[in-house]
Amino acid sequence: MHLTRRGFLKGTGAVSAAAAFPTVIPSSVLGENAPSKRITLGCIGMGGQGVGANLNSFLNEKDAQILATCDAYQSRAERTRQMVDRRYGTTGCKAHRDFRKIIDDPSIDAVVISTPDHWHVPMSMMALQAGKDVFCEKPTLYIDEGRRLMEAVKKHKAVFQVGLEDRSLIHFHKMVEWVKNGAIGRLGRVDVTLPGGLSFPKEKPVKPPEDLDWNLWQGPARFHEYTPRRTGGWHWRNISDYAKGAILDMGAHLVDTAQVGVNAPGGSPVEVEGTGEIPEGMETDVPIRFDLRYRYANGVEMTVKNGPQSGWKPNSCFIRFEGDKGWVRRKTWSAGLDASNPEILRKTYTPETSRHWPLPPREQRNFLDCVKSRKPTTYQASDLHLVSTTLHMGVIAITLGRKLSWDTKKEVFLKDDDANSMRKGPKARDWAKEA
Repeated sequence: MHLTRRGFLKGTGAVSAAAAFPTVIPSSVLGENAPSKRITLGCIGMGGQGVGANLNSFLNEKDAQILATCDAYQSRAERTRQMVDRRYGTTGCKAHRDFRKIIDDPSIDAVVISTPDHWHVPMSMMALQAGKDVFCEKPTLYIDEGRRLMEAVKKHKAVFQVGLEDRSLIHFHKMVEWVKNGAIGRLGRVDVTLPGGLSFPKEKPVKPPEDLDWNLWQGPARFHEYTPRRTGGWHWRNISDYAKGAILDMGAHLVDTAQVGVNAPGGSPVEVEGTGEIPEGMETDVPIRFDLRYRYANGVEMTVKNGPQSGWKPNSCFIRFEGDKGWVRRKTWSAGLDASNPEILRKTYTPETSRHWPLPPREQRNFLDCVKSRKPTTYQASDLHLVSTTLHMGVIAITLGRKLSWDTKKEVFLKDDDANSMRKGPKARDWAKEA
């Protein structure tokens, strides 16, 4: 029988209650690979992010053990199962096509969700209800999802971590630290540049490949006949049933950094307006060009625009903070920092004097630490909700073609029924009946 960390803790709790009766505990339980220290994981979604960022990272952590991999494409699940077994030198990892087998597995402590966006919250909710901690990629698909997710995490007293690395990257961390500590004076404006979206023509439906469970891949999304490109990363990200395009995809990175620096009451902006381009008659039905202007309750303004390039490229992402005494910027995703005065870049702060939190470890390491300690993670469900809300506001403003005002406390648009109807998606498809 595989003794899980959860099961071990329950057992040791009973022992503690009867501490007057000493017990001899075998060394295998107290060692480095003890159930009390190793966190068992099931990984769902074995695409590029699921393997390159999450699976590989957790495989490098000695206090984690991956017990199962899962993907709607059976071959991906099997391939990654073999990767895990080779790494551990065992044959114990399982490969699933149906993610519910991971959620229902009592030997698994936590799930790692690296699926397309439309599955993020529904799958997280199912895992939370099953008593598991959750590591999930960003963003949400609709505004209201984020609030429901926050409430579920609180209800189940779970540890939830968003798979977003920016708060752990030194250059983004330092920018926010300088801003919060007044190195550029009073912050007035943040400019964010993202890659534009990609537009794809419609395809004729064909029979899904035998390797793919097309019903499970679609899940709660509106049913659509299978088309060859639809499950590719650059394609589903530009189809509104599954994602909301470049604004939500790359925007979750830089706009989170921006909002941490803005540090406004309520977190989200109070106004948004702008323009954008949504292709007509194409498979792509989300904004691929955008020029958005936000205003926060503390008066800080933020622009979010697309640059000249489309699709992810290291030199297509920029962020610039401007204050009344100077500015600091990240020239590109991979380039160095720049400032109006080089002295800004030399400013350092101690944990006792800084108004910003210390640089945390990467998100995978932080998640494991918090599963053990039950402390809040670096990037919680509330943070995911705030940044996703801001970005969804922009998509809705472009779609409706008008300026929108937002009540950060009630989380509603002011005097705009159309905008409020777009806070939530259509009724979820009953995919479980077809599984």
